[in-house]
Amino acid sequence: MNLASAIRENVKVALKEDSGGGDLTAKLISASARAKAKVVAREEAVLCGTAWFEACFRKLDPKVKIHWRLRDGDTMRAGQMLCEISGETRAMLTAERPAINFLQMLSATATVTRHYVEAVKGAGAAIMDTRKTLPGLRMAQKYAVKVGGGKNQRIGLFDGILIKENHIIAAGGVVQALQQAKKLAKRGVSIQIEVENLQQLEEALSAGAKLILLDNFNADQLREAVRFTAGRAKLEASGGINLANVRAVAETGVDRISIGNLTKDVKAIDFSMRFE
Repeated sequence: MNLASAIRENVKVALKEDSGGGDLTAKLISASARAKAKVVAREEAVLCGTAWFEACFRKLDPKVKIHWRLRDGDTMRAGQMLCEISGETRAMLTAERPAINFLQMLSATATVTRHYVEAVKGAGAAIMDTRKTLPGLRMAQKYAVKVGGGKNQRIGLFDGILIKENHIIAAGGVVQALQQAKKLAKRGVSIQIEVENLQQLEEALSAGAKLILLDNFNADQLREAVRFTAGRAKLEASGGINLANVRAVAETGVDRISIGNLTKDVKAIDFSMRFE
């Protein structure tokens, strides 16, 4: 599914979830009424999700007019007006909550990602997302990670191989798992293996691994892994990483840092939409 398709599907589900067979409260208003409204940010954050926001309104009123003052990726101030909307009053009332839900969630993901990206600036490590996303909103949250300056891992189980602890156990070991992955992987599909100690790292390198996930290594272990690998593979740190320690992790010399908190621990950004 591409991003445009994901937006249409996300919005379809969100509107159906909220209004079902119809917005009973909006029927208090005449069907011919029209209105204007403004959306304001209530806190400083990175704006993200404008396409989802617009799609909610356009699904209900194709002729709605939305004028944005900022774009995805811009930093907004508390109290700053983000956009002006004019259209059918009923449609605006019905679309308001789902539209702002998308905006508050995706802006949150973009904002957190930006904080991590800024924290490691100059250290050379890329901030990566994971599959720890809100169900049904993976494409949306991965888009938000990119808006925040991070990078995307595989979209799902279908477009990349990540060999984890249970795969290694079931396959009979690191070498066996990698050998089988190389047989199965189509051209262009990445193969990454997770290791939990330096012995497994050595096995993975000996078996020709080119992308290795270092799971819950401390800073000293990360530095030793970087020294031992000596550029033979890209190394990714993961597990127990937060804003307080991400800089120290980046300075060990790893190439990538994956952080589930970008998408799974979302604290919504506050917005307000008011009619004029």
